[in-house]
Amino acid sequence: MGRAFEVRKAAMAKTSAAKTKVYSRYGKEIYMVAKAGVPDPEMNTGLRRIIDEARAKQVPADIIKRAVEKAKGGSEESYHAVSYEGFGPGASTFIVECLTDNDNRTVGEVRNCFTKTKGKFGVSGSVMHGYDHVGILSFPYDNEEEIMEVLLENDVELQDIELEEGSITVTVDTTSLHKAKEAIESKLGEIQFDVLEITYLPHDYVMIEADDMPAFDKLIAMLDEVEDVQNVYHNVSVGE
Repeated sequence: MGRAFEVRKAAMAKTSAAKTKVYSRYGKEIYMVAKAGVPDPEMNTGLRRIIDEARAKQVPADIIKRAVEKAKGGSEESYHAVSYEGFGPGASTFIVECLTDNDNRTVGEVRNCFTKTKGKFGVSGSVMHGYDHVGILSFPYDNEEEIMEVLLENDVELQDIELEEGSITVTVDTTSLHKAKEAIESKLGEIQFDVLEITYLPHDYVMIEADDMPAFDKLIAMLDEVEDVQNVYHNVSVGE
């Protein structure tokens, strides 16, 4: 199996919450990016990027609009990004991305998830070295060479490109995600991306023994219930 298959596995491995939770997470992130800069996606590249990601996840336009308008309205809510690392059941490793307004609360809640599921809360850098932080774009198309050419012409920091089963998966430097999207759309017009996100891809995947699966599933569920948690990444193969 090629890189495209690995990316699909990673997409499956990334925690997927109920739609309302996904909407809440993107609403908070859009608000913070808009508040930190100009609340106009035409003038704020970071805001444009996160809105593109939200649309790819089918976040409704009214939720996106409300988050931007909230930033324009001068709300006093303030969050900052923080990441935690940990070791789950078996040989599983985790990266947990959060947006928080209270570090003590968030670290306590995330640590509790690991403690109660046979896991171990890690120190900074204990897990991150086993992952690549990259931008991923995946979309239906069948000419890999054409896409590679347009990306290189637009100075995109391309790391990998693969065609598999009528779908092209592009891996880029995190700073090149939006540039890659614009380059691809300049060639193909406005298209629907199956994947459009900045993510963590593990260098290697592991299998979880049957006896460890209940604790692994519980850890995923507990992390997903933490309000401050935005994204959870792990290295467990969830099957083909």
